[in-house]
Amino acid sequence: MHSEFQCGRYRLPLDRPGATPLVMGILNVTPDSFSDGGRYHSLESALTRAERMIADGADLLDIGGESSRPGAEALPLDEELRRVLPVIHALRDCGKPLSIDTYKPEVMRAALATGADMVNDISGFRADGALAAVRDSDCGLCVMHMLGEPRTMQLRPEYQDVVREVTDFLRQRCEALTDAGVDRRRLCVDPGFGFGKTLEHNIALMQQIGSMQRELGLPLLTGLSRKSMLAGLTGRAVDQRLAGSVALALAAAARGARIVRVHDVAETVDALKVWQAVGA
Repeated sequence: MHSEFQCGRYRLPLDRPGATPLVMGILNVTPDSFSDGGRYHSLESALTRAERMIADGADLLDIGGESSRPGAEALPLDEELRRVLPVIHALRDCGKPLSIDTYKPEVMRAALATGADMVNDISGFRADGALAAVRDSDCGLCVMHMLGEPRTMQLRPEYQDVVREVTDFLRQRCEALTDAGVDRRRLCVDPGFGFGKTLEHNIALMQQIGSMQRELGLPLLTGLSRKSMLAGLTGRAVDQRLAGSVALALAAAARGARIVRVHDVAETVDALKVWQAVGA
């Protein structure tokens, strides 16, 4: 696996001795996100939130304009662009890589032209035009697995072997990208926790983070923060999942994850520092 993640204007180290995973802060500029919908919908509140996450130690910021919660309907292209482009423009000189969370090639192109350094695609760059939209950039790419689409993904997710099937999907999509001319140093992968998975599927994937990362030879990103699997494990409502989210971030780090995508940046950064100091 490469020692640096090529992420647009940035080269992010992945294998520094004693280093903890990179922390990606979630910035949802949506009125209907499952966790913080509406809280950072205005440009002013989004920028305040971004500045807070940077001060708290975020290594990257992931900006999303369309909710991908279970049952969510697709958002019109023009509305997604209206939500995300002003935020990217305002933050492009903030000193941290900016990721755009989208599956639409048109949004990918516009976000990269505005200043984004990374594209985080829940559909694994399967949309017509997605490969062409990112191929000639130097942006980082996160390839995620999702079963179905957000509107239907949690109805009846089934696998014969969830770890094998998710790993094979990620390999195939990464091969499609490299065959299109994308440098592997631009790639990371995400098993897609909660995207067409039951609690049992999520736990099985969690337990095999290390082996999946070794087999694929690419840095693995985990998005576990406040997810519904915590409701299954703790019974807590979404606004009461801080402790569980931090625990999952530490568990992912212990299994070798290179990037953790979180809502609660300060708490996660502190927990990772303590974990590393006492002998991670």
